[in-house]
Amino acid sequence: MAKKAKGNRIQVILQCTEHKESGMPGMSRYITTKNRKNTPDRMELKKFNPVLKRYTLHKEIK
Repeated sequence: MAKKAKGNRIQVILQCTEHKESGMPGMSRYITTKNRKNTPDRMELKKFNPVLKRYTLHKEIK
């Protein structure tokens, strides 16, 4: 999943929380990085979902 990075920055995947409930095929995922020391909890960001054509909440997946 996440590649090994130098220091405390790691790659994480954000997945849409509303897409599964909509019943539409496919999924909306984004890849970003975070600092493990500053943000030990899972990230939650509002990102654009191109299938639903609106901004939705995306949560970090394992």
